[in-house]
Amino acid sequence: MHGLRPKRKGDRYARPERCSGRAGQRRGPGTPMRPCRKRPLRAGGAVVSSMSAATAPPARQEDRTGLLIGVLVVAAFVMFLNETVFSVALPTLTRDLRLTTATVQWVISGYLVAMAIVLPVTGYLLDRFSVRRIFIGSLTVFSAGALIGALAPGFGLLLTARIVQAGGTATMVPLLMTSVMRYVPAHRRGATMGATSIVVAVAPALGPALGGAVIDNLGWRWIFWITLPLALAALAVGVVVVRAPSPLRVVSLDLPSLALSVIGFGGILYGLSALGERRTAMPFGVWGPVTAGAGALLLFVVRQRSLQRADRALLDLRPLALRRFSVALVLAALMFLTLIVAGSVLLPLYLQTVLGSTSFAAGMALLPGGLMLGILGRPAGALYDRVGVRSVVVPGAITIATALALFTTFGNGTGLAAVIGVHVLFMTGVAFLMTPLITEALSALPEHLHSHGSAILNTLQQVAAGFGTAASVTIATLASAGTAPDSTGLRVAFTCTAGVGLVLAGLAPLARTHRTHGTEKTET
Repeated sequence: MHGLRPKRKGDRYARPERCSGRAGQRRGPGTPMRPCRKRPLRAGGAVVSSMSAATAPPARQEDRTGLLIGVLVVAAFVMFLNETVFSVALPTLTRDLRLTTATVQWVISGYLVAMAIVLPVTGYLLDRFSVRRIFIGSLTVFSAGALIGALAPGFGLLLTARIVQAGGTATMVPLLMTSVMRYVPAHRRGATMGATSIVVAVAPALGPALGGAVIDNLGWRWIFWITLPLALAALAVGVVVVRAPSPLRVVSLDLPSLALSVIGFGGILYGLSALGERRTAMPFGVWGPVTAGAGALLLFVVRQRSLQRADRALLDLRPLALRRFSVALVLAALMFLTLIVAGSVLLPLYLQTVLGSTSFAAGMALLPGGLMLGILGRPAGALYDRVGVRSVVVPGAITIATALALFTTFGNGTGLAAVIGVHVLFMTGVAFLMTPLITEALSALPEHLHSHGSAILNTLQQVAAGFGTAASVTIATLASAGTAPDSTGLRVAFTCTAGVGLVLAGLAPLARTHRTHGTEKTET
């Protein structure tokens, strides 16, 4: 390279001037500094475009980022809509398939277990494959599950379809969060994450109402026939639009870690779901899987701590060593537990078994609260950007605890308007925790840990949801006079959930992030 001569006019074979050693500059002998074209960068064995937020024109880069996040949000909306659409379908499935409710409920529990099993693997996938490949793979798997469900002749294939769909959904959730953290500037992450919370809020809120309407008029298979074209349309648009530089790494899949993850998370959630199903005191069919799962999970943690020293962990646990991430993680798990238990389990049971509402009416009663969560998601994120996490999270946690305390007063004579009003209050509090806590947790991490931090966050939320679902159903049933939860049993379960709300409100002040001159600092 030192023997290169300067390029002369008309010399088509002259080799280009060598770089001066400064980024983005070339210097030929006796020539001034000038920009040079960068070669494509290689990361993880794949060619990655060198165009980034730092080199692309700001307006163009912002448009491309907005389009990318928008397509991911639409795809996630379709997937989250499917997550709760079967929550009002259990009586119909019990009758049509001639099975017990204890068996049919695995349409919901199996989905939850599959999500918890796949989520720990997403950290590896996001490191190894590009955003485009993961997007296409996720929606392809989800669409295959929808097709299987639409053609399912019985319960076996129906459950298989739900598990396959859960695998696609579990991959899309961390992809969306990691993309926001990777491509959106730090000062806009809260507002952008708030906009994406519409997916988390509105889609599950629409699910029960949509499911009740479809099941009552067309049958449960039409849930899949409606979902399938929506997923395929999102896939077709994504194939054209989703193109983004991805900092990939060559990492190997540790099969022992994968096996321990499946046994650990799957065993724990299977046992907890079985506890809610059997409603008996400490059967081996419950505590056997829980014990085996806990042992496998302990070995999983030990192995990850060993592998992460060489950056080979299936799920890197180093984010847990950061106080700021850990505090946000615990608060988010408690918030999600109360959200699932109060909003998705106990309240629908109360509306149907105590107030005598139909499945469709119960789904519609939950809709205003879900819409409120979607409406407030972006303002809550923007408020987090301006004032930090504590000023948003503490009032939100107090609001949740207040609403949960009001749930304990519900009885046979409670009016439907009062139930809807308290639920809207509850979801308002959730809105002021969901977006800030997710953004706070991931903002505490360096970029190479965003994918693993997102996987940890979503996995713990699913485990919390599984535990809360099993425990709340069991408590409500044991405290009831009959075999089904009644007003007294549901009040006891609401009281236990209100206790979790008090713990959440007590721990909320531990979030102590503040901002100085546009940077984030964590107080110690």
